Amino acid sequence: MNRSEAAVLLGHCAAFDNRNNSEAAATAWASALHDVPLDADTKAAVAAYYTTPPQDPNQRLWILPHHVRTLRSKIRSKRLENFQYEPIAGETTGQYLARYRGQVQAIASGHVPAPTGRLAIEGGPSRQFMQELEAHGWQGTRTVDEDERPVEAELIDEVRRAGPLGIVCPTCQAAIGRPCKTPGGSEKQPLGKPRAKPHTARLRAASGRSSQTPEQRAAEEQRIRDMSARHLARQQAEPEIHDIEIVEPEGDVA
Repeated sequence: MNRSEAAVLLGHCAAFDNRNNSEAAATAWASALHDVPLDADTKAAVAAYYTTPPQDPNQRLWILPHHVRTLRSKIRSKRLENFQYEPIAGETTGQYLARYRGQVQAIASGHVPAPTGRLAIEGGPSRQFMQELEAHGWQGTRTVDEDERPVEAELIDEVRRAGPLGIVCPTCQAAIGRPCKTPGGSEKQPLGKPRAKPHTARLRAASGRSSQTPEQRAAEEQRIRDMSARHLARQQAEPEIHDIEIVEPEGDVA
């Protein structure tokens, strides 16, 4: 795009935003869009920019060269969504590259109608292909007997029980794959804050150990309380060490 073409484009933009054009603006736009021609897609990019409302209703739309470049590229790429290269028999690498670029340019510019239908793979695999798969041990079409379904259920259950997060927590009812929760909740975390370590009951259940009885849980809680009491007693029995008071000598020291 040269300066005269940029001036024409600025005049097209002025029809939307009432801008005042100048030779300096035409020179700047020609420099920014030196590799973009003035064609129907370029003018369509300007129209597409002013068709889309701004995010802020009080904002004034003001198109810039990079808007033109980006929207023009989107318009041309849209025509190539269903493009598929049409080869010829026995073509060389140079012929392929030249024909490929030519077909892309013709469709992207709109000179050739863009493909309308998406290509789809039709039909199933051939019988020979299926026989080769089955010869290599593939059993995708094998019917599963009812006697094998309990084994499948056991395998699924075994996978689900891998680790403490593989089961529902008996203490806080945290779902499979979810961390345990602390008691209570907040506005930000109504279900409770996630715990860094799963509950003891969840760890025991995941390792296959039986759950604690009420008497065992009470004994464990009492053990923890006793340890806390002993630790507090040790802290209270230790003598209090007062801070050393530094006294500055009076007068000058010889």
